[in-house]
Amino acid sequence: MVCALGAALCFGTATVLQAIAARAAAPAADDSGSSGVDAALLLRALREWRYIAGLALDGVGFVLQIAALRSLPIYTVGAALAASLAVTAVVAAWLLHVRLSGLEWGAVGVVCAGLAMLGLASGEEGDEAGSTALKYAMLGTAVVVLLLGALAGRLPDRGRALALGLGAGFGFGVVEVSVRLIDGLTPSALFTNPATYALLLGGGAAFLLLTSALQRGSVTTATAGLVIGETIGPAVVGVVWLGDSTREGLAWLAVLGFAVAVAGALALARFGEAPVEVDESESVAP
Repeated sequence: MVCALGAALCFGTATVLQAIAARAAAPAADDSGSSGVDAALLLRALREWRYIAGLALDGVGFVLQIAALRSLPIYTVGAALAASLAVTAVVAAWLLHVRLSGLEWGAVGVVCAGLAMLGLASGEEGDEAGSTALKYAMLGTAVVVLLLGALAGRLPDRGRALALGLGAGFGFGVVEVSVRLIDGLTPSALFTNPATYALLLGGGAAFLLLTSALQRGSVTTATAGLVIGETIGPAVVGVVWLGDSTREGLAWLAVLGFAVAVAGALALARFGEAPVEVDESESVAP
């Protein structure tokens, strides 16, 4: 559980650091009216130490996520990763001076309560290795996510962000399950395991879809879809096909904790992309 919470802390903090760096690297506003994507923004951001620090935290978070998935049920890790939104909210309130409403502070507390319940109820990871059919199913799911993401990009604005966010969530869910399906780290074992390719394709598709969702639609809607997609599906796969379980007699607490943590994360969905700093001068009505 420590690794899962550590991953959430890394991912949530990295989001804010990268947001600060991206704004510092952005060119000064002009009157050209251009709304295109600045291809050089990443290169400028890489000169900012905060962006580098954010990337480093993402790397540490990914390692911690893998460690957590190798020792905890998928439903626990998924809920903990969704809790990174609570970390982003708190860090944004501190570093970006973003105002959290009373309900949002309450949602942060709800996420913490849900994770506490999960920590008490979670058993050990399932001991089932996963069938070959499941490994190929994950690879097929990753391909479908990529194809459906391309189609979702053509939807009207209202449904596009949600569809792309869900697709990204399913892609990250493929990553979570695939980590459990990789049973050897030798080159021969990795290259012959369909789950390896599912992990790479699913992760790549998820990043592409999420980037598109955040650029072309509502951050709140896209992040809500992401949270749903990356938590519920993988949790079901872990319980039904990989043998994930709870401590004896505490299944109800695990279900409640999972639901509470995800609900709290959904209430904080606007922090899927760190919000802009509050401008006091603009908050006063003329």
